[in-house]
Amino acid sequence: MPVSQTVPKSNTSAKDALKEKGVRLTRQRQILLDILNSSATHLDAENLYLLARAKDPKLNRVTVYRTLKMLKQGGLVDELDLMHFGGDQHYYESKMKPEHAHIICMRCGRVEEFFGEPLQKLRQQVEQDFGFQILIARTEVGGYCALCRALRAREVQDAAAQGVARA
Repeated sequence: MPVSQTVPKSNTSAKDALKEKGVRLTRQRQILLDILNSSATHLDAENLYLLARAKDPKLNRVTVYRTLKMLKQGGLVDELDLMHFGGDQHYYESKMKPEHAHIICMRCGRVEEFFGEPLQKLRQQVEQDFGFQILIARTEVGGYCALCRALRAREVQDAAAQGVARA
């Protein structure tokens, strides 16, 4: 069962992580981090810019892109492609969440996050079976959500009915 939860670390940990890289946590960077930490969805750079701009009208796109790059290099933000549902679009999320899998509907683009013991067991099995030390695990699962499965079934029925009517 998918669980949407966020367990953000304190701002001090973000500040410390950036300080280790020699980077100050400015007000604008803090705004972007706060938006990413509190967002219930995965944001692309443009949507992040629009949300940040609502909080600080002086903030510009260049700042958002530079900050995303710096936060990614600093290990605070992850860049995702989410099964390329949006083409070459990239999405961003805070790394302050526990490790999780992304479940993506290949029809409507809905994204769910799955947290739980099965992921930890998979990680342990890979480490044990391959002698591999995992530093990061990123898991994406693509398929059809329940609503899209029902819509596909109806479309197949409708197409079959039209085929019979034409015959």
